[in-house]
Amino acid sequence: MAVKIRLSRRGKKNYAYYHIVVADSRAPRDGRIIETLGTYDPNPNPAKIQLDTEKALYWLNNGAQPTLTARRLLSYKGVLLKKHLYKGVAKGALTQEQADAKWEAWIQEKEAKIVAKKSKLEQETRAEVKKRLEAEAKVNKERAAALLAKREEVAARLAAAAAAAAAEAEETIAEIEGTAVPEVEVEEEKDQAATE
Repeated sequence: MAVKIRLSRRGKKNYAYYHIVVADSRAPRDGRIIETLGTYDPNPNPAKIQLDTEKALYWLNNGAQPTLTARRLLSYKGVLLKKHLYKGVAKGALTQEQADAKWEAWIQEKEAKIVAKKSKLEQETRAEVKKRLEAEAKVNKERAAALLAKREEVAARLAAAAAAAAAEAEETIAEIEGTAVPEVEVEEEKDQAATE
């Protein structure tokens, strides 16, 4: 029986996550498995990988063949490096303490890179949010200035219309007074003529 270390798909449509499993190579992708080694969630940035390195190393040493993606995940978590170091210990090139020290140093370096990437992503996100807020504030100022200009224009039009209406009203009043006064005078003249 050929044993593979591979991914078994879980999750929903367009938002998958995977279990890292040991299975018979003839079994279906999501079918019968021998053992679960961990999980892989590619959705967040950086991706979340949880892996039992001891179980993975055990299966690798017993002949399980990882698929391409599983090999990359095992390499990312340092399982392949650990296997390589343990081969060196078996051949006598290293002591167990030296191999463990090298592996721990590599793990710490890897974790430092991950922390640096997370902090860089957070800074980029903050900078992007700040930039977006500044652009929004600029647009809001421009809108406020345009609205104020429009209000002033409307106020000026209303003032001009009111002034024009007042002038027209004064002209109308003057016309009415100008035409009414002679009629009144004419009536007064008729009254005076009638009285004489």
